Amino acid sequence: MSERRPTAVLAEDEPVLRAQLIELLAGAWPELEIVAECADGFQAMRALDDLRPDVVFLDIQMPGLTGLEIARRASGSHHVVFVTAHDDHAVAAFEQGAVDYVMKPLSAARIATACARVKERLSAAPPDLARVLDALAARAAPARSYLRWINASLGAEVKLITVDEICYFQSDTKYTRAVTPASESLIRKSIKELLEELDPESFWQIHRSTIVNVAAIAGVSRDFAGRLTVKLKSRKETLPVSQPFAHRFRQM
Repeated sequence: MSERRPTAVLAEDEPVLRAQLIELLAGAWPELEIVAECADGFQAMRALDDLRPDVVFLDIQMPGLTGLEIARRASGSHHVVFVTAHDDHAVAAFEQGAVDYVMKPLSAARIATACARVKERLSAAPPDLARVLDALAARAAPARSYLRWINASLGAEVKLITVDEICYFQSDTKYTRAVTPASESLIRKSIKELLEELDPESFWQIHRSTIVNVAAIAGVSRDFAGRLTVKLKSRKETLPVSQPFAHRFRQM
Protein backbone atom coordinates (compact mmCIF):
# COMPACT_ATOMS: atom_id res chain seq x y z
CA MET A 1 0.00 0.00 0.00
CA SER A 2 1.41 3.41 -0.96
CA GLU A 3 2.17 5.92 1.76
CA ARG A 4 -0.39 8.69 2.19
CA ARG A 5 0.67 11.96 0.58
CA PRO A 6 0.82 15.03 2.84
CA THR A 7 -1.92 17.57 2.09
CA ALA A 8 -2.01 21.36 2.11
CA VAL A 9 -4.44 24.26 1.86
CA LEU A 10 -3.26 27.52 0.25
CA ALA A 11 -4.84 30.82 1.31
CA GLU A 12 -3.74 33.80 -0.80
CA ASP A 13 -6.12 36.42 -2.20
CA GLU A 14 -3.89 37.52 -5.09
CA PRO A 15 -4.38 35.06 -8.02
CA VAL A 16 -0.92 35.68 -9.52
CA LEU A 17 0.85 35.07 -6.19
CA ARG A 18 -1.32 32.04 -5.52
CA ALA A 19 -0.36 30.53 -8.89
CA GLN A 20 3.31 31.30 -8.23
CA LEU A 21 3.16 29.65 -4.81
CA ILE A 22 1.58 26.52 -6.32
CA GLU A 23 4.31 26.33 -8.94
CA LEU A 24 7.12 26.78 -6.41
CA LEU A 25 5.64 24.20 -4.05
CA ALA A 26 5.41 21.68 -6.89
CA GLY A 27 9.13 22.07 -7.43
CA ALA A 28 10.16 22.06 -3.77
CA TRP A 29 7.78 19.38 -2.49
CA PRO A 30 6.36 17.25 -5.36
CA GLU A 31 4.71 14.80 -2.94
CA LEU A 32 2.58 17.56 -1.39
CA GLU A 33 -1.05 17.40 -2.49
CA ILE A 34 -2.75 20.80 -2.57
CA VAL A 35 -6.37 20.04 -1.69
CA ALA A 36 -7.74 23.61 -1.75
CA GLU A 37 -6.78 27.03 -3.12
CA CYS A 38 -8.53 29.81 -1.21
CA ALA A 39 -8.99 33.44 -2.23
CA ASP A 40 -10.25 34.73 1.13
CA GLY A 41 -10.27 33.92 4.81
CA PHE A 42 -13.76 32.41 4.87
CA GLN A 43 -12.87 29.89 2.16
CA ALA A 44 -9.72 28.99 4.06
CA MET A 45 -11.58 28.44 7.32
CA ARG A 46 -14.08 26.17 5.60
CA ALA A 47 -11.28 24.23 3.90
CA LEU A 48 -9.59 23.61 7.26
CA ASP A 49 -12.79 22.26 8.76
CA ASP A 50 -13.80 20.14 5.75
CA LEU A 51 -10.46 18.85 4.46
CA ARG A 52 -8.24 18.75 7.58
CA PRO A 53 -4.93 19.31 5.75
CA ASP A 54 -1.53 18.59 7.25
CA VAL A 55 -0.23 22.05 6.35
CA VAL A 56 -1.77 25.44 5.66
CA PHE A 57 0.04 28.24 3.82
CA LEU A 58 -1.55 31.49 5.02
CA ASP A 59 -1.30 35.02 3.71
CA ILE A 60 -1.49 37.19 6.82
CA GLN A 61 -3.56 39.93 5.16
CA MET A 62 -6.69 38.58 3.44
CA PRO A 63 -10.29 39.74 2.99
CA GLY A 64 -12.96 38.25 5.22
CA LEU A 65 -10.81 36.67 7.91
CA THR A 66 -7.10 37.37 8.32
CA GLY A 67 -4.40 34.75 8.30
CA LEU A 68 -3.96 35.30 12.04
CA GLU A 69 -7.62 34.46 12.69
CA ILE A 70 -7.36 31.31 10.61
CA ALA A 71 -4.11 30.34 12.34
CA ARG A 72 -5.92 30.42 15.69
CA ARG A 73 -8.31 27.80 14.36
CA ALA A 74 -5.37 25.82 12.92
CA SER A 75 -3.46 25.88 16.22
CA GLY A 76 -2.75 22.38 17.48
CA SER A 77 -4.38 20.76 14.44
CA HIS A 78 -2.42 21.89 11.38
CA HIS A 79 1.15 22.96 10.66
CA VAL A 80 1.26 26.60 9.58
CA VAL A 81 3.45 28.54 7.16
CA PHE A 82 2.77 32.28 6.94
CA VAL A 83 3.10 34.08 3.61
CA THR A 84 3.71 37.76 4.30
CA ALA A 85 5.02 41.00 2.87
CA HIS A 86 5.73 42.37 6.36
CA ASP A 87 9.10 41.55 7.87
CA ASP A 88 8.01 42.39 11.42
CA HIS A 89 5.27 39.76 11.19
CA ALA A 90 7.71 37.22 9.79
CA VAL A 91 10.42 37.72 12.38
CA ALA A 92 7.98 37.64 15.28
CA ALA A 93 6.52 34.35 14.11
CA PHE A 94 9.81 32.70 13.26
CA GLU A 95 11.47 33.65 16.57
CA GLN A 96 8.84 31.59 18.39
CA GLY A 97 9.96 28.51 16.45
CA ALA A 98 6.46 27.06 16.05
CA VAL A 99 5.83 28.16 12.47
CA ASP A 100 7.78 29.06 9.38
CA TYR A 101 7.22 31.95 7.03
CA VAL A 102 7.79 32.93 3.42
CA MET A 103 8.41 36.54 2.48
CA LYS A 104 6.97 38.21 -0.59
CA PRO A 105 8.19 38.41 -3.29
CA LEU A 106 8.35 34.62 -3.28
CA SER A 107 11.58 32.80 -4.05
CA ALA A 108 12.25 29.15 -4.84
CA ALA A 109 15.05 28.97 -2.26
CA ARG A 110 12.88 30.27 0.59
CA ILE A 111 9.99 27.99 -0.36
CA ALA A 112 12.38 25.02 -0.36
CA THR A 113 13.66 25.93 3.10
CA ALA A 114 10.13 26.31 4.48
CA CYS A 115 9.07 22.97 3.00
CA ALA A 116 12.11 21.21 4.48
CA ARG A 117 11.30 22.55 7.94
CA VAL A 118 7.65 21.54 7.70
CA LYS A 119 8.62 18.02 6.59
CA GLU A 120 10.73 17.66 9.73
CA ARG A 121 7.71 18.59 11.87
CA LEU A 122 5.10 16.41 10.17
CA SER A 123 5.87 13.41 12.38
CA ALA A 124 5.06 15.50 15.47
CA ALA A 125 1.74 16.95 16.56
CA PRO A 126 1.12 20.50 15.28
CA PRO A 127 2.10 23.03 17.96
CA ASP A 128 -0.08 25.34 20.01
CA LEU A 129 0.29 28.71 18.30
CA ALA A 130 -1.18 30.91 21.03
CA ARG A 131 2.14 32.55 21.97
CA VAL A 132 3.09 33.06 18.32
CA LEU A 133 -0.20 34.70 17.46
CA ASP A 134 -0.13 36.90 20.56
CA ALA A 135 3.35 38.07 19.53
CA LEU A 136 2.16 38.78 16.00
CA ALA A 137 -0.85 40.71 17.27
CA ALA A 138 1.39 42.78 19.55
CA ARG A 139 3.59 43.73 16.59
CA ALA A 140 0.72 44.45 14.25
CA ALA A 141 0.24 47.88 12.73
CA PRO A 142 -1.51 50.52 14.84
CA ALA A 143 -5.26 50.17 15.04
CA ARG A 144 -6.86 51.32 11.81
CA SER A 145 -9.85 53.61 11.59
CA TYR A 146 -13.04 52.07 10.23
CA LEU A 147 -15.94 53.50 8.28
CA ARG A 148 -18.10 55.64 10.58
CA TRP A 149 -20.76 57.03 8.25
CA ILE A 150 -22.02 56.71 4.71
CA ASN A 151 -23.65 58.99 2.15
CA ALA A 152 -26.87 57.29 1.10
CA SER A 153 -29.55 58.07 -1.49
CA LEU A 154 -33.09 58.15 -0.13
CA GLY A 155 -35.25 59.09 -3.11
CA ALA A 156 -33.98 62.43 -4.41
CA GLU A 157 -32.32 63.19 -1.09
CA VAL A 158 -28.76 62.34 -0.07
CA LYS A 159 -28.41 61.84 3.66
CA LEU A 160 -25.63 61.03 6.09
CA ILE A 161 -26.12 57.80 8.05
CA THR A 162 -23.79 56.58 10.79
CA VAL A 163 -22.88 52.92 10.39
CA ASP A 164 -24.15 52.20 13.90
CA GLU A 165 -27.68 52.87 12.60
CA ILE A 166 -27.39 50.22 9.89
CA CYS A 167 -29.04 46.85 10.54
CA TYR A 168 -27.57 45.26 7.45
CA PHE A 169 -26.12 45.87 3.99
CA GLN A 170 -27.33 43.85 1.01
CA SER A 171 -26.23 43.99 -2.62
CA ASP A 172 -28.95 45.06 -5.05
CA THR A 173 -27.94 44.94 -8.76
CA LYS A 174 -25.56 47.89 -9.29
CA TYR A 175 -25.99 49.28 -5.77
CA THR A 176 -26.00 48.16 -2.15
CA ARG A 177 -29.00 48.62 0.16
CA ALA A 178 -28.22 50.13 3.55
CA VAL A 179 -31.09 49.12 5.83
CA THR A 180 -31.82 50.88 9.13
CA PRO A 181 -34.72 50.14 11.51
CA ALA A 182 -36.90 52.74 9.77
CA SER A 183 -35.59 53.12 6.21
CA GLU A 184 -33.73 51.68 3.23
CA SER A 185 -31.19 53.64 1.21
CA LEU A 186 -28.93 52.94 -1.74
CA ILE A 187 -25.16 53.41 -1.65
CA ARG A 188 -22.54 52.99 -4.37
CA LYS A 189 -20.15 50.86 -2.32
CA SER A 190 -20.00 47.15 -3.09
CA ILE A 191 -20.14 44.43 -0.44
CA LYS A 192 -16.45 43.78 -1.06
CA GLU A 193 -15.57 47.46 -0.48
CA LEU A 194 -17.65 47.56 2.69
CA LEU A 195 -15.92 44.48 4.08
CA GLU A 196 -12.60 46.26 3.73
CA GLU A 197 -13.86 49.44 5.44
CA LEU A 198 -16.16 48.20 8.24
CA ASP A 199 -15.03 47.02 11.68
CA PRO A 200 -15.04 43.19 11.39
CA GLU A 201 -15.88 42.90 15.08
CA SER A 202 -19.12 44.83 14.53
CA PHE A 203 -20.14 43.80 11.02
CA TRP A 204 -20.21 40.18 9.87
CA GLN A 205 -20.65 38.87 6.37
CA ILE A 206 -23.30 36.14 6.55
CA HIS A 207 -23.89 35.65 2.83
CA ARG A 208 -22.02 36.66 -0.30
CA SER A 209 -24.54 39.48 -0.69
CA THR A 210 -25.19 40.41 2.96
CA ILE A 211 -23.32 42.05 5.85
CA VAL A 212 -25.15 42.32 9.18
CA ASN A 213 -24.54 44.62 12.14
CA VAL A 214 -23.88 42.25 15.06
CA ALA A 215 -25.63 44.67 17.43
CA ALA A 216 -28.81 44.39 15.33
CA ILE A 217 -29.07 40.59 15.67
CA ALA A 218 -31.91 39.36 17.90
CA GLY A 219 -31.21 35.67 17.42
CA VAL A 220 -30.50 32.83 15.01
CA SER A 221 -32.82 29.98 14.04
CA ARG A 222 -32.12 26.69 12.26
CA ASP A 223 -34.57 24.89 9.95
CA PHE A 224 -35.04 21.12 9.54
CA ALA A 225 -32.24 21.03 6.92
CA GLY A 226 -29.81 22.78 9.25
CA ARG A 227 -29.89 26.13 7.42
CA LEU A 228 -29.41 29.20 9.63
CA THR A 229 -31.48 32.38 9.54
CA VAL A 230 -30.72 35.63 11.37
CA LYS A 231 -33.56 37.42 13.15
CA LEU A 232 -33.24 41.18 13.64
CA LYS A 233 -34.19 43.32 16.64
CA SER A 234 -35.79 46.17 14.67
CA ARG A 235 -36.84 44.61 11.34
CA LYS A 236 -39.44 41.95 10.49
CA GLU A 237 -37.51 40.31 7.65
CA THR A 238 -34.99 37.55 8.32
CA LEU A 239 -31.59 37.06 6.68
CA PRO A 240 -30.29 33.69 5.43
CA VAL A 241 -26.81 32.57 6.48
CA SER A 242 -24.86 30.66 3.82
CA GLN A 243 -22.75 27.68 4.84
CA PRO A 244 -19.29 29.34 4.55
CA PHE A 245 -20.31 31.83 7.26
CA ALA A 246 -22.26 29.52 9.58
CA HIS A 247 -19.23 29.03 11.88
CA ARG A 248 -19.76 32.55 13.27
CA PHE A 249 -22.89 31.38 15.07
CA ARG A 250 -21.68 28.13 16.58
CA GLN A 251 -21.48 29.68 20.04
CA MET A 252 -24.88 31.39 19.80
